[in-house]
Amino acid sequence: MPKAQKKENQLSAQIFEKEIAGKKFIVETGKIAKQADGAVTIRIGDTIVLMTVVADKERKPGADFLPLTIDIEERMYAAGKIPGGFIKREGRPSEGSILTARLIDRPLRPSFPKGYTYNTQVVATILTVDQVNPYDILALNGASTALTISDIPFDGPVAAVRVGRVDGTFIVNPTLAEIDESDIDLVVAGNKDAVLMIEAGMKEVSEADAIEAMAIARKAIVEIVEFQLEIAKAVGKEKREIELDTIPDETKKNVRETAETEILQAVKLTDKKERSAKLKEVRTSVKEKLQEGVSEEDAAEVAFQVSDALKNLEKELIRGRVVKENTRLDGRKTDEIRQITAEPGYLPISRIHGSGLFTRGQTQALTVLTLGTMSEDQMIDGIGLETSKRYMHHYNFPPFSTGEAWFMRGPKRREIGHGNLAERALFPVIPGDEDFPYTLRLVSDILESNGSTSMASVCGSTLALMDAGVPIKKPVAGIAMGLIKEGDDIAILSDILGDEDAIGDMDFKVAGTKDGITAMQMDMKVTGISDETLKEALEQARQGRLHILGIMTDAISEPRTEMSEFAPKVITVKIDKEKIGDIIGPGGKIIKGITEDTGANIDIEQDGTVFISSKDAEGADKAKQIVENIVKDVEKGEEYEGKVVRITNFGAFVEILPGKDGLVHVSKLSDEYVENVEDIVKEGEIIKVKVLDKDKQGKISLKKID
Repeated sequence: MPKAQKKENQLSAQIFEKEIAGKKFIVETGKIAKQADGAVTIRIGDTIVLMTVVADKERKPGADFLPLTIDIEERMYAAGKIPGGFIKREGRPSEGSILTARLIDRPLRPSFPKGYTYNTQVVATILTVDQVNPYDILALNGASTALTISDIPFDGPVAAVRVGRVDGTFIVNPTLAEIDESDIDLVVAGNKDAVLMIEAGMKEVSEADAIEAMAIARKAIVEIVEFQLEIAKAVGKEKREIELDTIPDETKKNVRETAETEILQAVKLTDKKERSAKLKEVRTSVKEKLQEGVSEEDAAEVAFQVSDALKNLEKELIRGRVVKENTRLDGRKTDEIRQITAEPGYLPISRIHGSGLFTRGQTQALTVLTLGTMSEDQMIDGIGLETSKRYMHHYNFPPFSTGEAWFMRGPKRREIGHGNLAERALFPVIPGDEDFPYTLRLVSDILESNGSTSMASVCGSTLALMDAGVPIKKPVAGIAMGLIKEGDDIAILSDILGDEDAIGDMDFKVAGTKDGITAMQMDMKVTGISDETLKEALEQARQGRLHILGIMTDAISEPRTEMSEFAPKVITVKIDKEKIGDIIGPGGKIIKGITEDTGANIDIEQDGTVFISSKDAEGADKAKQIVENIVKDVEKGEEYEGKVVRITNFGAFVEILPGKDGLVHVSKLSDEYVENVEDIVKEGEIIKVKVLDKDKQGKISLKKID
């Protein structure tokens, strides 16, 4: 394997280069952002990302989580653009940058030392984008590189690659154009030993092909990890000394002796509310007992240690029951799925256009579909090539879904991530605008939550689409899988509960049709998962997905044949591109006139596709007739009723179609001699005329008829 090439320049920059899967990675450090604990620029082609990492020198006291923040700073200058809108500067993070932040967070978070509770911030500043190479993979690899060469403790490196497949050939780190043509868009992140994260959109790809793509990704990941280690060997700092939050052995022992029996009784309760209430009672009792005699000064620290020890004990006991007794929290077998009900049309078709209520155990999602005109698509003001999209999926997670209360101030990163996952899952079955010229917005509101609400939203969305009469190619369902590994004992869990997700080693979401996978998302907390185990998990997920699809299709077997009367009426007309100007007219006069006359909206694509939309069928049909009349060729002998728009001393000009006039010569106004044109017709009058001729220049000769 070729070693990374190292270059230096007069400004103390150190540059490292390595070709991986035909793409040259260039990493530079030591030149800019030198006050950060770690900083690199990472580049493929002309896409360049600056990655910086900084961590506090003092740990955050009492934290029971890693306070890690990932920020993606998309600079519009990176794409040679000026921000839209009134402010003209970057505003709130784009959806793409939020998804990239989540992509980076998921493999980095489990790669810090256990007990590390120092505020740590990773910032990606997008300096340039070449609209060929996406920046998300670069940012993740750059974040790991910056952490690896910094003095911040980090159990990396972590690396990521994207795998696509075009015409049956797998491509590592494909270009944006190749991604568009690919039937697989798979992002895999991991360390030298194991996969930590998977994020994928697929076009009904088989489980075997998905496994093959993952294997290709893992080979490239190892090369990128080695590249980072070579850079760290050359420029890496010595890791700083830190204080880790640990639980004293004496506290662990006391918690076990005091709480083990009661926790075992609590975790045998199959109802979530009863179990949660009992565990809360046990925690309170144990904390009070073990804090007796503790000084006020040490009380907070002891409470924190006891709380942490209780969580670990609960996790151990629940996991032990699963792998040793094959018993899950709610009493199910490992491959058993909770009771499911699927209700298309849960809400009456009044002003809404379609709905679906999907309930799986104590997880419930209500999805409502709204259909709009093509002009109602979402405009995207970002640094990528995409400027708009006509299909959107929005996911909401209100606090009442878990019986809690907190401030509701717009979607959080998790909600945006779950919405994007569901959007990816359904995208391959959404009809194109040539077959279904509508904008589609799906909104999934989670009404109850106890495991895998994102996959419930996929199922509810399928029901809503079919209820609305959207001709989707096939129904899509989703399922969340879990895994518990204790030594050589492994349990793969279908349709995991929220608590099983928290105590498990894997969260693996798979969505698809009966014929293949459309989306995947996986996060691993342990190493050493074999390919065979992954294959088994995918097969168990496939069986679960087919079971769910069976229940859904029993409820509604195919899209309804009629759409809501309140959905907009949309008609598509294809015209010659050369005649687009005829419909628009000078200064937009013609198209404005059609809208005023019919109430319909007219949207014209550059390829000559005309979308006519109206709240009622009558207006749409009338507008269609006008458009067709404008673009049709006037033939000799045809008769029209037209409006006299101008009078001259040699005849009258009559508008026979919008924007299309013909001349009735004075000699053709009457069979008798006409001395004064206005004796026969007045401006604004509607008269009946017949086409006599149309010359090569398009001039139309008319005759007035009775």
